[in-house]
Amino acid sequence: MLLPVLILTVVRSIFAQDLDILQNSQLLNNDGGGVIGWEYPQEQRSQSDFLVDATQAEPYFLDWKYHNYDSMTRYLRKTTSTFPNLTALYSIGKSVQGRELWVMVVSTSPYEHMIGKPDVKYVSNMHGNEVVSRELMLHLIHYLVTNYNKDHYVKWLLDNTRIHIMPSMNPDGYEVAKEGVCDGGQGRYNARGFDLNRNFPDYFKQNNRKPQPETEAVKEWLSKIQFVLSGNLHGGALVASYPFDNTPNSLFQSYSSYPSLSPDDDVFKHLALTYSTNHAKMSRGVACKSSMPGFSKGITNGAAWYPLTGGMQDFNYIWYGCMEVTLELSCCKYPPANELPTYWADNKLALIKFLGEVHRGVRGFVMDENGNPVEKASLKIKKRDVGFQTTKYGEFWRILLPGVYVLEVYADGFVPRDLEFAVVEDHPTLLNVTLRPAKFGEHYNRPVTSPPLSMIPPIPQKTTTTKPTISGDESIYFPKD
Repeated sequence: MLLPVLILTVVRSIFAQDLDILQNSQLLNNDGGGVIGWEYPQEQRSQSDFLVDATQAEPYFLDWKYHNYDSMTRYLRKTTSTFPNLTALYSIGKSVQGRELWVMVVSTSPYEHMIGKPDVKYVSNMHGNEVVSRELMLHLIHYLVTNYNKDHYVKWLLDNTRIHIMPSMNPDGYEVAKEGVCDGGQGRYNARGFDLNRNFPDYFKQNNRKPQPETEAVKEWLSKIQFVLSGNLHGGALVASYPFDNTPNSLFQSYSSYPSLSPDDDVFKHLALTYSTNHAKMSRGVACKSSMPGFSKGITNGAAWYPLTGGMQDFNYIWYGCMEVTLELSCCKYPPANELPTYWADNKLALIKFLGEVHRGVRGFVMDENGNPVEKASLKIKKRDVGFQTTKYGEFWRILLPGVYVLEVYADGFVPRDLEFAVVEDHPTLLNVTLRPAKFGEHYNRPVTSPPLSMIPPIPQKTTTTKPTISGDESIYFPKD
């Protein structure tokens, strides 16, 4: 079988590098992308493949102003035509008013999943009048593609990660929001008047709000790509907020707020602190208004701040095992455009360093005795009852802090396994798991996770449009023009 050989090659190219580059921004050359594809091996590419010929290409730049839907779309298309080997533009669906929900992949493998390469994402502007992060996402794209051959840390990140950036989840709301308005709700909701951050299924309390096209598109997106780490970007405060957003006592949320801690509370605090301490001001914990309390070190548990039902952060984590943190980036929701350079300077390092945290913890493959990948094996860390699954290639990732853990692995038709492993600070731990088939008559109970698999609703199948299949990303639509 070829797979074990390829897996070993992947492991060597990803894990042989000392992750001191995470702290020191030093990169060890790994000969091209450093990651070998399983079904579609890439041709060997030189550094020049990622450069733009200035004599033939139109100038590529991004000005410091707000970009409406049309200008944002033009910029994204310009980016992917200028940097075709580093970017891919796709849509996960449409808003109520028919605007595309654009996502830009930035990576050295933008069009297909590469074995061993984790997927991460930023989702911005789900409240249409919280606009700073929308512009920061465009500038983050610009910085990543123009610094691939200049910044060693950026090169390492793009060589070893697939970064999906959605600048606007609520493009309809953005179009009616007003520049200079720091508070209020004009533009916050989608075109039907729904708050998209109250529109997801909720583990703690039944959410009876009618599902909206934007949230349905995100739910389908999460079912197609196994994201490991995510940032949900907002405005109106300056804080990094982490799960849980809701609480079993949400019935009384109007009267008091208490922390609602997840099984991975230590990891979420670390991720939130990674952002706040790399931000120019957030870790100071200063409140936006004198009447509001500050946040210690610039972070907070979501429910301790204020509980909410139907949030995207908890849905990512509980339903799909994706660790998402909500990042509030500006006290003013829609500040004047001339302040955008300052917001970029404050957030640039934090935005980049946060993504690098996906390369922490444990990762590996689950295979059968013949070296074939086991898809959708159920995994969880013992005593941490929010589970996750393997990809169709048998891959898994879990962000963990240094310590000793036990991985519980279950797959239909196989004998379950428990494996003890250690996580260190310097590099992620590689843990490959081989499952032996269960004998006739052997039955094993699937490990208990939150939520139980029976709670996860099937994603409705779209019948209006036939989309091409892209390796590893299922039915994502990549526009032709």
